[in-house]
Amino acid sequence: MTNSRGVRLCVLAVLLMLAPLVSAQGLSKASPESVGLSQERLDRITAAMQGHVDDGRLAGAVALVARKGRVAYLRSVGMQDREKGVAMEPDTIFRIASMSKAITSVAAMMLYEEGRFELKDPVSKFIPEFGDVKVLASAGDGSARDGVVAAKRPITIRHLLTHTSGLTYHWDARVGALYAEAGITHGLIQDETPLAEAMKKLARIPLVHQPGEAYTYSLSTDVLGRVVEVAGGIPFDEFLQKRIFEPLRMNDTAFRLPAGKGSRLAAVYGADPDGELPRLPDGAIGDGDMRISVTYPHAGTHRYWSGGGGLCSTVPDYARFIQMLLNGGELDGVRLLSRKTVELMTADHVGELNRDSGFGLGFGITRSLREAGESTSVGAYRWGGFWYTTFFIDPAEQMIGVCMAQVYPAGNATLNSQFEALAHQAIID
Repeated sequence: MTNSRGVRLCVLAVLLMLAPLVSAQGLSKASPESVGLSQERLDRITAAMQGHVDDGRLAGAVALVARKGRVAYLRSVGMQDREKGVAMEPDTIFRIASMSKAITSVAAMMLYEEGRFELKDPVSKFIPEFGDVKVLASAGDGSARDGVVAAKRPITIRHLLTHTSGLTYHWDARVGALYAEAGITHGLIQDETPLAEAMKKLARIPLVHQPGEAYTYSLSTDVLGRVVEVAGGIPFDEFLQKRIFEPLRMNDTAFRLPAGKGSRLAAVYGADPDGELPRLPDGAIGDGDMRISVTYPHAGTHRYWSGGGGLCSTVPDYARFIQMLLNGGELDGVRLLSRKTVELMTADHVGELNRDSGFGLGFGITRSLREAGESTSVGAYRWGGFWYTTFFIDPAEQMIGVCMAQVYPAGNATLNSQFEALAHQAIID
């Protein structure tokens, strides 16, 4: 009797010690009804994912919806790698591309909270080459070679966070060729150039508009990554690992995958003109100034840590990150940001500079339901990624969602644009 009781106590003690390790693998789970969601309605997300797989629009996908801090829905459908016969799993690793921007923005705001800089500080305080930027003289469609003028004001850290810096991406007809000629990439291809060198080159290329006078989605967040590196005093990838990924137990989020995790990286497929969905080849693909590769997370030499597009992650990992934001900067006793800083980040900072949507310090913001045109809430915020990933955070409904697949070009896929509405239609309380 005594021995039996002792064994039970030992087992209980072991379970208590293991409990934190178990909970660290993801957010706790709940039945949909216990958090005001309908299982039947959540199943419509599964039907949409399965429909995309059955129709050949996606090879597979993973989606998660959590409400009131607990996961009510987590499903995977289809294949992670059709050619190898590997099924999609909840812990499949995805290239998250521009969903990296929210993480980099949080890193910057952590340093802002520490007094390392003010948002009005010029970027040249950390990257001196940005102290003498030029701006295209043409207000129309002229090329960068039509002439330049001096910037009216310096690019600030706020401009980087809001994409109002005047920087752009390689697809811009005015300066994209100059980016490519200078050897500046975007995080979606192998690049052995460190951030420090790449940003010096970028600073010499003209801006497409005066800082603060327009919204242009851009390499601003890559520049922000270099600011974090300088202000934080350690390489950017180390900062993210030590200050964000390890504290939040985002164990599968990184720029480069260790050898043991390569088998969990989803293959990338792409819609072709014949309606088929072939697997993209391993080499560099694309024409002109926007060359991309699917192997940058694990193959070749790669040291360009793109804060705007270079990370890989899983649905459960990213859910932990956005739950931290929904909680006002804290998760499982770990606080990265204050509630007031999250409030600042999730306010609209661009106004009429972007007529389509609000934009905060790192993500798009719903300013009105009329403007959104979809089922969501005022104040909800979100972003997506090049390879077909998306997330949303809805403070009003205490709800988050993440959906990930890997396809480029997307062809007729509509899962990403449907996902937020499908999650919201499941609310029944």
